[in-house]
Amino acid sequence: MVRARPSMRELITGRTRRGFVGRGAERAAFRENLELPPEDERHRFLFHVHGNAGVGKSFLVRELEQLARERGALTAYVDESAGSVPEAMAAISDRFARQGHRFKELDRLLATHRERRHEAESTVVETGDMLAPQPSAAGMTAARAGLVGLGLVPGVGALAGAIDPAQLAQGADRLRAGLSARFRNQEDVQLVLSPERVLTPVLLTELADAADAAPWLVLFFDTYERTGPFLDGWLHDVMTTDRYGGSLPANTVVVTAGQRAFDTARWGGFADFVTDLPLGPFTEAEARGLLADRGVVAEPVVEEVLRLTGGLPVLVSTLAEARPTDPDDIGDPSATAVERFLKWEQDPVRRGAALACALPRRLDADVFRAAVGCPEEEADALFGWLRSLPFVSDRGDRVQYHDVVRTPMLRLQRRHSPRGWAERHAGLAETFGGWRAEVEVGLDEDELWADEAWRELRLAESYHLLCAGARAALPVVLRDFVDACDNGDVSAGHWARALAEAGEDADVEAARKWGRELLAALAAGGVAAAVGLLLDRAGLDTRRQALARTVRGSALRHSGAYEEAVAEYDRAVALDPELARAYRGRGFTRNGLRDYEAAITDLDRADALAPDHVETISVRGEYHRILRHDDEAVRDLTRAIALDPSYHFAWASRGVVRQRLGQSAEALADLNRALELKPDYFWALGRRAHVWRALGDRVRQLADLDQGLRLRPDWGWGFCERGDALHSAGRHEEALADYDRAIEIDSEYASAYASRGACLSGLARPDEALADLDRAVDLLPEYVWALCHRAEIHLQQHHYERALADADRAEALQPDDAEILVCRARALIGLERYPEARADLDRAAELVRSTSSDGPGLAPLLDRIGAAQRDAR
Repeated sequence: MVRARPSMRELITGRTRRGFVGRGAERAAFRENLELPPEDERHRFLFHVHGNAGVGKSFLVRELEQLARERGALTAYVDESAGSVPEAMAAISDRFARQGHRFKELDRLLATHRERRHEAESTVVETGDMLAPQPSAAGMTAARAGLVGLGLVPGVGALAGAIDPAQLAQGADRLRAGLSARFRNQEDVQLVLSPERVLTPVLLTELADAADAAPWLVLFFDTYERTGPFLDGWLHDVMTTDRYGGSLPANTVVVTAGQRAFDTARWGGFADFVTDLPLGPFTEAEARGLLADRGVVAEPVVEEVLRLTGGLPVLVSTLAEARPTDPDDIGDPSATAVERFLKWEQDPVRRGAALACALPRRLDADVFRAAVGCPEEEADALFGWLRSLPFVSDRGDRVQYHDVVRTPMLRLQRRHSPRGWAERHAGLAETFGGWRAEVEVGLDEDELWADEAWRELRLAESYHLLCAGARAALPVVLRDFVDACDNGDVSAGHWARALAEAGEDADVEAARKWGRELLAALAAGGVAAAVGLLLDRAGLDTRRQALARTVRGSALRHSGAYEEAVAEYDRAVALDPELARAYRGRGFTRNGLRDYEAAITDLDRADALAPDHVETISVRGEYHRILRHDDEAVRDLTRAIALDPSYHFAWASRGVVRQRLGQSAEALADLNRALELKPDYFWALGRRAHVWRALGDRVRQLADLDQGLRLRPDWGWGFCERGDALHSAGRHEEALADYDRAIEIDSEYASAYASRGACLSGLARPDEALADLDRAVDLLPEYVWALCHRAEIHLQQHHYERALADADRAEALQPDDAEILVCRARALIGLERYPEARADLDRAAELVRSTSSDGPGLAPLLDRIGAAQRDAR
């Protein structure tokens, strides 16, 4: 039988591994750990490799990965190309798929996460009364713990400390409510707000399945100095807690590698389960061993290599590859490091390719061809050679130079031939620009920034334009940074980092300074601070200033800083009175200030400038609903449905308006349609329960509320509503349990206190009832329903002065209400103020007779009026 010929990759990998020298103790510790079962107390679940750049961390990690695979392990490798926890999960899934274990459910959810993240910024709909008037306790916690750190929110970072926590909490609550109204199910909302909560349990399940098929799972997290800030806490949770419903399989080993030692504040309590692997430069013995393995044994040559490299593994390995045999081969000690890296490579084509490929930040086969320009028939072989170089890190479908080598290579080319440097970068910019233009085909202008491939190409094009010294490049990149901020923190960080690197690589102080300062602003204050820096110093044109103000306003709005956000939008519309999204954003923001009239005015202007924008129209309809402008609300919501019949929020909101208009059948049809479109739309379930209550169908009312609470277990409004339904059904103890749960979720939920007070009153527990109603009125002084119920208890206890005080307050807030007038008349009777009592009762009777309704509640009310009139005589 003829043996299959090995692939180029196999040969490269094998040759590289055979040449691995040094780090014997580290390799031995890792190898021996895989010989120990997880139950053995000597077994370690975590290895942390750390040391300065160039000490060989990534090289050692690759060797450890090969050692793991030799023992049958399934492995995954994650590096700084992942910019978030979801992206790290995607990398893990991709690596396992290459080894025959696809994570289908995780891949599906990751795709949904990417789609929903792009939608979130432009589609948050704030519904006004979906939540209690005050922020929930959960919202307060989320705000203090880092609302701005959520993947979707254009973060304000440390700026959050300067914002009132209650505002931050309201921002969290309203953001949650808005996304709940926009997306098809609660999972989509969580995929935006807290993607780790949804994705991590699925990842753990997928890993558990894979763990049954292999003796070990080994997860490698390289360049941890970049990824640790967002991965470390998550990794700690999946290894040491059951926060996500489980933890990593027991036969999993995690390896992290970065420049910094482990965070002892977080991991110190788990020292017995961690192996710390600090790396420094090679010892002289290790460096000599590597040189000897490459055949470099002549003492003068060895001494010169040791002197030039300082034992830095990446440099020792690079110089050893050329196998110099004479000190003269090393050249003049004053020659640049780059010349030493390539001095012994005599082939000018290879030398040129190595230098040319240092120019792009990352390489794949297409970028290699664009950078090198070699004949097509030679490209594959040349690219294979390049990938085998010790300073080139293979990242799957891409490769990247080690910074220790790339930086001097760039410096050499820039200084040796400034014109050639500029021309090569200009050529690469043109190439990336052409690829970008291809991606743009079929995309609208407002869709470009949501397309990941387009963003990557635009970023690469911008980097090379900056390096080429194009005069207009820096202003264009700064303008693009505004759009990057609009796309979220991750995109903004990518743009600022590319700007800083271009300034460093091309030695352009303006770009370097801008990049560093934007990165610092993002770290300190998020998007709001970074855009603020641009506005202060970038000299943006008027239109771009208006857009930047709008982006900053959006960041502030999502943080709950509504007044500051409105001020930004004010500046935006002053700069560009035709910018529809500024009016739209200001209109959405005014909801947080309960300024619905002004919000409607803003949305009117946005609609005039950009007609048929579904969210503008539907949110305006919702604001009309809140203000009881029923005709206008139905008009807008009907128009929104016509524009997008799949928009569940518009159907639900119109259903609520129709219920208030007494159109129960139409309301039910609208809410049914909303729930057909979005079966787990808990807010619509709660509103449909109101319709069932009006129709006297208590069974369906409770069924909808039960289903809503299964979908949203922390839904305080839903618990309060179900408590009311149970109370009406005479199931008082169950009702009390629901009110208790609602108050546990939100300790400042006035309606829950009031309802619980009414329930306790019915159970003849007046003191407890009064305590709850007092709390409700304290929280919401204009709460008429609570004032009336408290007055009733005062009447029962013959505290007529107190009852009269509450009835007077209620009547002042809600004049010409027959129920309130009867309550006040009863208090006046108790105080023997009969003429005033008779006047109130006559007015109440007149109001009842004048109503066009013949609802079932009128007869009992008339009976009470009659009884009170007899008492008043």
